[in-house]
Amino acid sequence: MDAATAVDFLVRRDDLHHTDVVRTPLPALADGQALLRVDAFAFTANNVTYAVFGEMMRYWEFFPGPPGWGRVPVWGFADVVESRHANVAAGERLYGYYPMSTHLVVEPTGATPGGFVDGAAHRRALPPIYNQYVRTSADPGYDAGREDAQMLLRPLFATAFLIDDLLEEQQFAGARAIVLASASSKTAIALAALLSRRRPRSYAVIGLTSPRNADFVAQLGFYDRAVTYDALDGVPNDVPLVFVDMAGDGAVRDAVHRRAGANVRYSCAVGGTHWSNLAMAPPADLPGAPPTFFFAPDRFVKRSADWGAAGLQARLGAAWMDFVDTLGRWLRVEHGRGPADVERVYRAMLDGHADPAVGWVVAL
Repeated sequence: MDAATAVDFLVRRDDLHHTDVVRTPLPALADGQALLRVDAFAFTANNVTYAVFGEMMRYWEFFPGPPGWGRVPVWGFADVVESRHANVAAGERLYGYYPMSTHLVVEPTGATPGGFVDGAAHRRALPPIYNQYVRTSADPGYDAGREDAQMLLRPLFATAFLIDDLLEEQQFAGARAIVLASASSKTAIALAALLSRRRPRSYAVIGLTSPRNADFVAQLGFYDRAVTYDALDGVPNDVPLVFVDMAGDGAVRDAVHRRAGANVRYSCAVGGTHWSNLAMAPPADLPGAPPTFFFAPDRFVKRSADWGAAGLQARLGAAWMDFVDTLGRWLRVEHGRGPADVERVYRAMLDGHADPAVGWVVAL
């Protein structure tokens, strides 16, 4: 690739299967800007959710593309290759939120030894959790040997941690069962790990999954049992339960609610891994607690206020280190480089064909 050229992987916002790869000259920097070269990023079902909810949750606005096109946000590492900002130096390595691109221009504001916020005008009104860039040199949770794990799972784990915290605050709605849809997704796995760690606990952790992934889910050690989508009579209907929906599949949601009826004490809508059958507004006669959308940045802001930023990071960091120790028994990392690999991984994840035991780290 020409060092003076940027490469963008673009997705049609109205047809997620329609993609393109575009090459453009690198821009000249203005005073106060820095140019980042994206070294690598993870691509998981979570990134599909960003694309599916791109319009509703404004994910397309972080990294605008040409009219009708978008750049899917991803989590990864980048290096500063040029800087015209006094407090950001070329050669620094940063963890954060990037486009599926080789480069990103940022306008650092609020720079501290720990990092900075991208103050670009189009990002100022967007959730601040996504605009922060962390200097690896000052990140107490950074381990150069575990960059892959950080890209793949740290943002997903943070979402799971915040859901677990919310459920604990609600005393798990008195549930005797917590049912997770899309149980093989990495956010669900992280949440199941957090839920299962409590001893003693009054609830069973049940994973809903496809028949293809049932053995994988059952062998993780985080779920008390796996139930397949074609056998939902395995969902208990005689005890209070919490339903956490990572799939966003209207048919699954409705079936669980109708199976358990008034025993659904809390229904938490999180993701859209089953995006082709995406749940819309629930029917008026849906029994049980009405589904409530969970937006992690809002919970992050609340807990930052409650505990202080340092307090939240300390709790999150301790839980993360416990979770990282489990990865060797269930996660296999694979790498790809170049537009063809990125395209292949994107389509496999979009169409639900990816192996849940594999974590993909790719680069353009």
